[in-house]
Amino acid sequence: MNTISQAIATSGFQTIDFIILIIYLIILVSLGLFLSRKKDGKERSANDYFLAGNTLTWWAVGASLIAANISAEQFIGMSGTGYRDGIAIAAYEVMAAITLVVIGKFLLPVMLNQKIMTIPQFLRERYNDGVGLAFSILWLFLYIFVNLTSVAWLGALAIEQILGLQGVAVSIGGLEVSMRMIIILALYVIAGIYSIYGGLSSVAWTDVLQVTFLVGGGLITAYFALVAAADGGSFIDGFQKVYTYLTTGPHETDVHFHLVIQQSHNPSAFANVPGIAAIVGGVWLTNLGYWGFNQYIIQKGLAAKSVDEAKKGLIFAGFLKILIPFIVVLPGICAYYMHENASLMSGLQGQINVADDAYPWLIRNFTPTGIKGLSFAALTAAVISSLASMFNSTSTLFTMDIYKKYINKKAGDRQLVGVGRLVALCSLIIALIAVKPLLGGLDQAFQYIQEYSGFIYPGIIIVFGLGLLWKRSSSMAAVWTAILTIPMGVLFKVLLPDVAFQFRAGYIFILLFVFFVTMTYMDKKYVQCERPSEKDQHQMLYWAHILGGAGVLMIVAALIVTIGGMVAPENQTFFYLNDIGFQAFYFFGVLTGSSAIWLYSNSKDEVKDPKALPIDLSLFATTRGYTYGTLGIGLITIVLYILLW
Repeated sequence: MNTISQAIATSGFQTIDFIILIIYLIILVSLGLFLSRKKDGKERSANDYFLAGNTLTWWAVGASLIAANISAEQFIGMSGTGYRDGIAIAAYEVMAAITLVVIGKFLLPVMLNQKIMTIPQFLRERYNDGVGLAFSILWLFLYIFVNLTSVAWLGALAIEQILGLQGVAVSIGGLEVSMRMIIILALYVIAGIYSIYGGLSSVAWTDVLQVTFLVGGGLITAYFALVAAADGGSFIDGFQKVYTYLTTGPHETDVHFHLVIQQSHNPSAFANVPGIAAIVGGVWLTNLGYWGFNQYIIQKGLAAKSVDEAKKGLIFAGFLKILIPFIVVLPGICAYYMHENASLMSGLQGQINVADDAYPWLIRNFTPTGIKGLSFAALTAAVISSLASMFNSTSTLFTMDIYKKYINKKAGDRQLVGVGRLVALCSLIIALIAVKPLLGGLDQAFQYIQEYSGFIYPGIIIVFGLGLLWKRSSSMAAVWTAILTIPMGVLFKVLLPDVAFQFRAGYIFILLFVFFVTMTYMDKKYVQCERPSEKDQHQMLYWAHILGGAGVLMIVAALIVTIGGMVAPENQTFFYLNDIGFQAFYFFGVLTGSSAIWLYSNSKDEVKDPKALPIDLSLFATTRGYTYGTLGIGLITIVLYILLW
């Protein structure tokens, strides 16, 4: 205990910082517990618990989406990647904003129209029980072994670094236990308690409070990081110093301030963020899968008061996402700049041993007393909130989609709650056991999350997306695509270990898409149907021709660049395009052109799958406000890429 006290004493934290942390957590948990019950003290209904009684307004939807998304993997993992590789990792955030626009227009309206409560529920209703079961298992695998482990590990790493507890261990019953594992256990326990009693109402409305502190605290940390880099000047001076240092002289080919990385400039950074593949590559699989078909994320949109409120909420979340690079990536770059200039490091507490140490090191050294506690509280609350949502989703998926469906169909509410609690506890224990073996040797855990999430997203997007949009999508194709998804990810990881995971995910998507379409047309289980109205047919064919033509042009362009680079390697144009990963357009061409297949089929085919959804193009109509919001997000994205290409 003396060692722990001494470490905290040198961390720069004062009593007021810990008081702020404790008060914040008490308010957050108390508010969540209070909102989880009705005023008369009775338990909420299933709709209240899982969908907040469909009462969420647009600002609650947007804030809750971002609060559930922002956690240790952003603050710590993405900042660490910013420290190592630079601003290019921000492509995940910027492209996520564009993805939210796409989901708000084309996917979420269909889900709300079908009154979906869980992702596997939709898959059972659209395909069959086997598909729902397969993806229940896939999501459970992802939540326990990727999400729960990575969020807790990064959160504990941050707390350990901020408090100066690296390497400290305590003796419990004669067994030496590291402080990091104790912190992870504490985070799991707090989140477990919160998730048992809290429903979506408590999560969503407390997220409004959280996102205010997360964004505000993040911007404050970025401000003090820039002031520290200025070494006596303003935060503007700090930005100018950092930008000039990393873009001129011996650092002219440094990638830290380039959104598009050239492979020849930094091969290791390119492997993480492979040039324009971060714009038109496998990042679309990650973003569509995460924001569109992830239970604990999309559930916020499904709980909106109306389709219009849900769409506005996604636009609001899109603008918040664009702020993230300034909150988490820029501080990481500032830490790299200070690490490169020894004079700025003198007299500071702790050090950056691995990239993921960057953000907590900044909080520890540069945020003032009081603000330090607030930043620490916001980070801790973000971790707990994300873990609570994941525990709740894990127990919900197993209890409702596996236990009640296959093990005990007559289970009552009391029994289901008991099983849910037991499942949450088991997932906590499994994640606690698995966390160190899975993440103990990683330098940049954000890349771990993206890569292993990418193992299942190609299959999820194909099965779920085509199930929503294509009337001929068959159950047989969905089942076999679900079965092949993870083995394909493992196979490509083994066969192509040196290929950037975004490219591997793209290749897997292409193969699985071709497989799905082939299996669908081989399936003879279909029924006759009428074609859409002449007006709808014309509109679908119009877009089928445009998207199909665009897809073909992209694939041809990628082929020309690939062959040109092989035939004339000295040609500067071919060299540059290959150097920024132009081959990503093979994937994007297929992704874009694939839409032509289901659009054409929906227009012309007179047969459909027996469980196909009705085609209603009016669901895709948007308001003028949505259009303006979309244009605003698009304009900001274009400006950022022009300035930081």
